[in-house]
Formats: sequence, structure tokens, C-alpha cells
Amino acid sequence: MRERSPKSGGNERERGGTEAPRYVYGVNPALEALRAHPDAVERLFIVDGQVGAKAAGELLSRARDAGVRVEKVARERLNTMAEGGVHQGVVAELRGFQYVDLEDVLAAAKAKGQPALVVVLDGIQDPHNLGAIIRSAHALGAHGVVLAKDRAVQVTGTVAKASAGAVEYCPIARVTNISRALEELKEAGLWVAAADIEGSEPLWTARLDGPLALVVGAEGAGVREGVLKHCDFRLRIPMAGQVGSLNASVSAAILLYEVARQRGRPAR
Repeated sequence: MRERSPKSGGNERERGGTEAPRYVYGVNPALEALRAHPDAVERLFIVDGQVGAKAAGELLSRARDAGVRVEKVARERLNTMAEGGVHQGVVAELRGFQYVDLEDVLAAAKAKGQPALVVVLDGIQDPHNLGAIIRSAHALGAHGVVLAKDRAVQVTGTVAKASAGAVEYCPIARVTNISRALEELKEAGLWVAAADIEGSEPLWTARLDGPLALVVGAEGAGVREGVLKHCDFRLRIPMAGQVGSLNASVSAAILLYEVARQRGRPAR
């Protein structure tokens, strides 16, 4: 893939933002929050005897070092906080999720001296899918994930759980307009490729080693036609079975792995 020449000028930059306080539940998500952003953790709620000794020891030690208040509570209270999710006996209360700006994602790639790799999500509604995509993006070398402010799931405790804590490490930008964000990425020198079941180019033949934004659409609907018009090419994942499509998070993981394979590095 050849380099795309960045363009000067352009529209006003999309901005991120901060959400209301949130609950992160489960041993790994709570630990990753304490490891990555201890200053953002307000309180730690634990059901006595429900967390393994090793995990409980690290949770309490990190909470103590960070000055985080620890409360021992009944399991029923955590059930309410986790909204029925599997909390494993621990819930962390964090300040609102800190979204980054789109230019921060690009700056992360520049700081590492790597061609940018950005995952752009068009209307993902399922929190488990979003969490799984963030987990794959972080594991396979993406510099950030972009999602829309409206008509799409935001970062919640369920998303954090599904990401296994990757939300604490993977920069996530939130924008008002996906199409405008794609044009901004183009101006910064990235090529834009959409996952499209009707795409003309098989994934295996595409050059994906340059600066790239991967666009993944909503479950069922896929990438909207209006967004596809802003993409440079459409990638099709060849399939042998009778089922016509893949889950959004599975599609994202396959695309990301192929990018990592071509770049010769799956990690940071």
C-alpha cells in the first residue's frame, strides 16, 4: 500500500469527551483499571470470600496504594451495580470514561513511528461486540478505535468486561459524524477500507501495510451506504460455508489480524 499524502486544512476537528461515573465489574477489568488509571478509580466494592486470594491481594494492594476506598458489600448489591453481569465478586466505581480526540489516535501512531491503524465503527449497537472489537484492536496493534456519539453503544461496564480490560489501554475517540471523521483521516494520509460482504476485493489480495482506517458496520446492516461512499475500497472476507455473514467483532478481528500479518507485527 502506497503512502497517502496528507492534506492541509479541512473541517473543524472532532472532539472526545467524558461520560458520567461508571461501574466496571469482573476481576480482570477492575484490575486493569487499577493498573492503568488508579487515579480514576473512586471506590472498590468486594464481596467477602468471593474473590480468589491472589486476585484479592492485588486488588486490595493497588487500591491501598492509590488511596481508593474499599467497601465490603453483599453480593446482591453488586448484582444491581453490574446490571446482572458476571461480576465475580468485585466492582470498581470509576470517574466517567475519558474519550480521546481523533488527532490523539493519530498522534499515538506517530509517537511509535508506525503507520497509523485505526478501527472505525459505524453504528455498533451490541456492547459485547464493541468490547470484543476493542480487545482485538488492542491485541493486534491498532492505535485506536473510533465510534459515533449517537445511535451506537458507548463504553459501559459491559463493554469493559467484554474487552477484558482493554478499554483502559486502547484509545477510543467519539465523534459526531463518522463520514466527516473518515475525511479527516484521509486528510491525515490514511487510506480507508470498509468491511463489505459485497466488496469486490478479497481480503487476502489487498495491500494493508500502509496508514489505514478499517471501517466495520453494525450487526446485520453493515456499513451504511453513505459511509461507504467515503471509503477508498471495500474488502470482502472470503467464506466457504453457507452462512452469508460474520459477527461484527469476528469480522474486525479477521481484518486486524491480516493487517498485523502483512505488517509483520501483531504487537506494540
